[in-house]
Amino acid sequence: MPSSRVAVIGAGAAGLVAARELRREGHAPVVFELAAAVGGTWRYDDAASADPLGAGRVHGSLYASLRTNLPRECMGFLDFPFVAGEGAEGDPRRFTGHQEVLRYLEAFARRFDLHGLVRLETEVISVRRSGDASWSVSYCSRKLAAGTDSGGELRDEELFDAVVVCNGHFAEPRLAEIAGIDRWPGKQLHSHSYRVPNQFHAQVVVIIGYNPSGMDISRDIAGVAKEVHVAIRAAPAEMQSTTAHANLWLHPMIDRAEEDGSVVFQDGSRVKADAIMHCTRGAPLFEKKNHALHWVRTCIL
Repeated sequence: MPSSRVAVIGAGAAGLVAARELRREGHAPVVFELAAAVGGTWRYDDAASADPLGAGRVHGSLYASLRTNLPRECMGFLDFPFVAGEGAEGDPRRFTGHQEVLRYLEAFARRFDLHGLVRLETEVISVRRSGDASWSVSYCSRKLAAGTDSGGELRDEELFDAVVVCNGHFAEPRLAEIAGIDRWPGKQLHSHSYRVPNQFHAQVVVIIGYNPSGMDISRDIAGVAKEVHVAIRAAPAEMQSTTAHANLWLHPMIDRAEEDGSVVFQDGSRVKADAIMHCTRGAPLFEKKNHALHWVRTCIL
């Protein structure tokens, strides 16, 4: 098989292993990574987005208390087992904290000498078909712009034989549609912007969604909040209204929000809430149009 020049978008777990396998097969991968280091979604960022409902320039969605919901044995690569780290920073738990996952990915990149393939602080803007056998990748690089008068970002374009998209789907928040939310006076945020529960001290919080992030965050917030009410899609017969936390309740989905601060659920029950947290899944970072991939996030030059 002839060697191909391949663009890999993202230096998280998928991007790193894709780059390694491509190089093993004799290809020439180039990895584009928006952040200043490898790790992808497992790189914790203290700074939540300035826009609590949007991604802004913050890529990561990790919250401080996050642990894996799979045992480490299921998360490692076959030829590079995910064993407990040594020393004071090591986390021996099977369902480990996010810091341990990042250390594992960093060790994987070092072990297989992948850092030289990665262009850090480089954001892909679009991928377009160029002729019958090539792809044109357009990108912005803050790192390459250092020391130039380009205004902080340098834009360029290169041709590749193939493209591997490994940028995940957690960085662009997707919000639930709620009737009357424009007139509701409380605070809204997406779980993408959540880090620690302190801001919800003594408040009544409604959480939308009960997938892993909704489960984790509702319990995290229950430790400081006055009340936590979780809206879930389960059928009423399948739903238990009470939980292990005395101040945490499960409800059907939200029917509407009202001007007096009330949140009304589909079964007619209501609470007066201080905040609504959208623990809803993220949207893809690109859209496909006319044989091209256009990134939803754009580069302002």
